[in-house]
Amino acid sequence: MSDQRLHAVDLTLGYDQRTVAAQLSVQIPDGSFTVIVGPNACGKSTLLKALARILKPRAGSVYLDGAAIASYPAKEVARRLGLLPQTSLAPAGITVGDLVARGRYPHQKLLRQWSSDDETAVAEAMRLTGVLELADRFVDELSGGQRQRVWVAMVLAQQTGILLLDEPTTFLDIAHQVELLDLCADLHADRGHTLVAVLHDLNQACRYATHMIAMSGGRIVATGEPSRIVTAELVRDVFGLDCRVITDPESGTPLIIPSARRRPVPSDPAPVAADHLA
Repeated sequence: MSDQRLHAVDLTLGYDQRTVAAQLSVQIPDGSFTVIVGPNACGKSTLLKALARILKPRAGSVYLDGAAIASYPAKEVARRLGLLPQTSLAPAGITVGDLVARGRYPHQKLLRQWSSDDETAVAEAMRLTGVLELADRFVDELSGGQRQRVWVAMVLAQQTGILLLDEPTTFLDIAHQVELLDLCADLHADRGHTLVAVLHDLNQACRYATHMIAMSGGRIVATGEPSRIVTAELVRDVFGLDCRVITDPESGTPLIIPSARRRPVPSDPAPVAADHLA
């Protein structure tokens, strides 16, 4: 059995009567920023839900800290692993501080309610995500980028070493996407968090991931460092896209340049007969 904190063996995943993926075995390197990529409906978010124990596998097991994740009580999972789901809805009229404080729920017990440790954890999570000054604002008054940072702060307040993020940049403009991914990279590099994220943008995945899982049709087709596995052949096989892969001049990571669309060259206009000019 792997000694990595989070891994899965021979997963079969699906919804109702539909099987999405079968015989998936996944290793999440400790201390990595792992990004799962692939085309729509390939099973990326389904795999993440299984790793987070949101979706029960039809077969196979997810292991967390050496034991099947299904064997833990829900609160114990939440003390070890944090999840930022694809869509997050805050209760109406809740403030930033109150929402972030909900991340401390896994640490509450019948005889142990709010403590100075909780207060410190919430303040530190808001400081790290740059939302401390928004503590008294209502969440529904914030911009999309600010709200996403608040949700990340709530997950950080859980104080888990593993964070799972399902398409965290969806609906954000490019500046806020980079801002959020920079935050995730800092959490990984400076604080040692293990991050697992589903991303749609392959160039962003290449820039930020230290470990990549490429999926297609419910199976894993490649894993490893982006610089080692991302090639024009992989992009064509996984996404059906012809491209060139060059080195990003800013980050030194793979940069995917889609092939130019071939436009027909217009032919010379047909000569006009002289008698039509009269």
